[in-house]
Amino acid sequence: MHVHILGICGTFMGGIAMIAKQMGYKVTGSDANVYPPMSTQLEEQGIELIQGFDPSQLEPRPDLVVIGNAMKRGNPCVEYILNNNLPFTSGPGWLEQFCLIKKKVLGVAGTHGKTTTASMLAWILESAGKNPSFLIGGIPENFGISARLTDSDYFVIESDEYDCAFFDKRSKFVHYRPYIQILNNLEYDHADIFASVHEIEKQFHHLVRIIPSQGYVIASDNDQHIQNAIDMGCWSNLEYVDGSRSRFSYKLVKEDGSIFDVLYDGALIGTVNWDVIGLHNVHNALMVLAAADKIGISPKDSINYLSSFKSPKRRMEVKGVENNVTVYDDFAHHPTAIKTTTAGLRAKVGKDHRIIAVLEPRSNTMKLGVHQKLIGKSLEDADMAFVYAPDSLSWNADAIKDNAPVPITIEHNFEQMLDDIVAEAKDGDSILVMSNGGFNGIHGKLLDKLKK
Repeated sequence: MHVHILGICGTFMGGIAMIAKQMGYKVTGSDANVYPPMSTQLEEQGIELIQGFDPSQLEPRPDLVVIGNAMKRGNPCVEYILNNNLPFTSGPGWLEQFCLIKKKVLGVAGTHGKTTTASMLAWILESAGKNPSFLIGGIPENFGISARLTDSDYFVIESDEYDCAFFDKRSKFVHYRPYIQILNNLEYDHADIFASVHEIEKQFHHLVRIIPSQGYVIASDNDQHIQNAIDMGCWSNLEYVDGSRSRFSYKLVKEDGSIFDVLYDGALIGTVNWDVIGLHNVHNALMVLAAADKIGISPKDSINYLSSFKSPKRRMEVKGVENNVTVYDDFAHHPTAIKTTTAGLRAKVGKDHRIIAVLEPRSNTMKLGVHQKLIGKSLEDADMAFVYAPDSLSWNADAIKDNAPVPITIEHNFEQMLDDIVAEAKDGDSILVMSNGGFNGIHGKLLDKLKK
């Protein structure tokens, strides 16, 4: 079977490509920009990549075309597929039909923390000898790849609420047939496709509706939007975590969350000592302990396995240190994620070291300016911030400075911003870069300038 993938270099679609290849299919694909690291990862697996969307790539005719959600009407390949009646499906649709229907799926949904939490869950299963398949929207450091297919019954997947394709506007996760589903948190995001948080709650409810009665919903006990989704109806076993109805709780040993005790029904069952920081990750860990328990991995064992867990790339990743200034990279692109990320770093470095936050408002929601009045407040744990606002930004970024508790500099020129950041940096500072894109290779450029 020949599968051709449009939009192959995205993390999700690249993962689809790798799984299809591991299933023995001939896999080809194209994208507007074919570049490392995804292009390298795919080519190493023997997958032919094509730059651009000339319809000639669809001859000879593939058996099936998998169309990514970045593809729109007017794309030359999309129009050729429709005009010539080629068989096509979405990435989630392909995954459901050809792969997940044969597996016991463990899903991780939430506005924040999906990649990290799914990586934790996959690592616990791996450490317990379960050899799980997985598809994760980032690169878990413990595995070095974003997707793999094994002969295990278990498949861990990051359950994304974004839409499937131009012809299927449902959330991706309704295709995933979960047996165990973590509902970690829910806030308003993806303003380009959802008009309100209530629309997202409805999508989460649609996910809950397909979980079998013998399956499990692991839900955050301190999130009203999650509760709203569950209140629409839940027919599965339901367990709440990290709240008054939870059997799992924690007690911090270190304020930054790098060491914490885990309690079950109030009794100490173990201590997590890991290289991860932030209260949000303590919460993520409790969710994972509860999920793993449902497939027979004891919380005590899971606690031990977490000690060797490494955060995925781009989640508070240290990119380098020059002249005693540390440059971090983080994927944070929502005010809540920005807040939890900077708070976690503050707890790590203490009050005597400065944090310089650098933010690129790059996500679709950020570009629309939906959260502009919340961004300044979310940076309160930094000492100062630089916000990159190119001329292409559709709203006035000066609004971020309104009522901001820390000094914020709005930068319109990238090179000037680099110079301004380096001029400000002092011995012992941390520079925290937050973006959901490549940000023009800012990390390496900052380190080069700091070195000089």
